[in-house]
Amino acid sequence: MEKQRIDKFISNQIGISRSKARTGIKMGKASVNGFTQKDFSYQINPEIDRINYDGNEVLYEKFVYIMLNKPSGVISASTDGKHKTVLDLVSGDLRGRNLSVVGRLDKDTTGLIIITDDGDFAHKCISPKSEIEKSYIAELDGDIKASLIEEFKEGIVLADGYKCKPAILEDLKERKVRIIITEGKYHQIKRMFGVAGLGVNRLHRERIGGLRLPDNLSVGESVKLNKTEIKSIF
Repeated sequence: MEKQRIDKFISNQIGISRSKARTGIKMGKASVNGFTQKDFSYQINPEIDRINYDGNEVLYEKFVYIMLNKPSGVISASTDGKHKTVLDLVSGDLRGRNLSVVGRLDKDTTGLIIITDDGDFAHKCISPKSEIEKSYIAELDGDIKASLIEEFKEGIVLADGYKCKPAILEDLKERKVRIIITEGKYHQIKRMFGVAGLGVNRLHRERIGGLRLPDNLSVGESVKLNKTEIKSIF
């Protein structure tokens, strides 16, 4: 692996600014393999060298993968001048990394969203070629007909003429349904039901691929994904 500056490494791994890392290093807060290192431009090998900062070992993570239970009213973006974003909900020790949102959920849509600094992973997740299933629970303002289930299965045609890929529509009764799609057009699910004259009152994403939002992850909370969970997406 290529070497990198110790100030950059500490900044990226523990989520502090580069200037704060430099100040701490100059104050003697950093050590490499047991020896204090005050030169913030010192080159280290993150996979070999043992780095400590402010009394704690700094473990190397090339990329991080985060699962967030998105609340309603939060924007699926990295930054927004007016509204709170999903990145604002991520724990402070990760905010120094170059995080981005994998795909989008509408402002009023809740549920599972993934955040990472691994661009290749993000691209693979949202690429139509991957055909990753995304499962949603929707609450509608009316009842569905059996014929609509067949239309979803065949590929419903939107108002603008676009034919969606085949999707699964399951009636959960009391105007609640489950929808499973493998693409993610703008406002797609709302537009799909709009063709049938139905409005979506609530929309919640429960699963991406084999990764399901756990019941014990509260709204607004996030957690790092392990290797098994990451693989389950595909």
